[in-house]
Amino acid sequence: MDATQSTLADADRLTAILMSEDVVAALWTAVDTGLMDELVPEFGLLRMEQDPVHRHKDVLAHTIVVVGRTPPDLHVRLAAFFHDIAKPRTRSFEHGGVTFRHHEAVGERMTRKRMTELGFPGPIVDDVSELVRLSGRFKGYADGWSDSAVRRYAREAGPLLGRLNALVRSDCTTRNDAKEAALQRSIDDLESRIAELAAEQRRADERPQLDGLAIMAHLGIEPGPDVGAAMKWLLQLRRAEGDLSDDEIHTRLDSWWAERSDRA
Repeated sequence: MDATQSTLADADRLTAILMSEDVVAALWTAVDTGLMDELVPEFGLLRMEQDPVHRHKDVLAHTIVVVGRTPPDLHVRLAAFFHDIAKPRTRSFEHGGVTFRHHEAVGERMTRKRMTELGFPGPIVDDVSELVRLSGRFKGYADGWSDSAVRRYAREAGPLLGRLNALVRSDCTTRNDAKEAALQRSIDDLESRIAELAAEQRRADERPQLDGLAIMAHLGIEPGPDVGAAMKWLLQLRRAEGDLSDDEIHTRLDSWWAERSDRA
């Protein structure tokens, strides 16, 4: 077997683990047997020694639980698997407690490097790395986001928005039922606001194919109710038939104007 086949097999083996019906058991087995050390050596390092003063979660156990909470979507499961991969590298006790500053940005680079070496296709590497980079963006939403912040979140996620939200929903392993319920409500609220703002933007972006000046120039009319009526009719036409060629839109406008003039 050549090197390329071996590398592709590594991606297949990690995929098989992550897409197992009982992914939690499959991950623990891979860790305990040493298979994960062979595939992703960084993963075992998440089992960091717990400092008795600066307490924090066992990141390995947390990560496996997060993966277990994800939907059976390979992109989301890979992102959950890698989302805290940089915490051992970024852990610090310099700021009054344990911190993992910029671990998402560092994790994005580590994810890209490891997935590429494993032989995952480029588009999957790109998507998963981006999900890891964005995985912490939701923090602070409960403190209050402006509409512009909500739009920025959705814009950054782009076509990955649904998967990012699925990852965020999964990344809550608290045993406090009230705290988890509050997080899920916050994500529900964010998704509703994104949908509402998108609908508002679509309405704001809706325009007839010709503006008022073009209508007046073509029909040879002055500003007034006829221009507004023409714009309203052209908007309805665009909704019904989409964009038309210049010749077609002008021909249709002429026909509408002639009929309107006949009725006047």
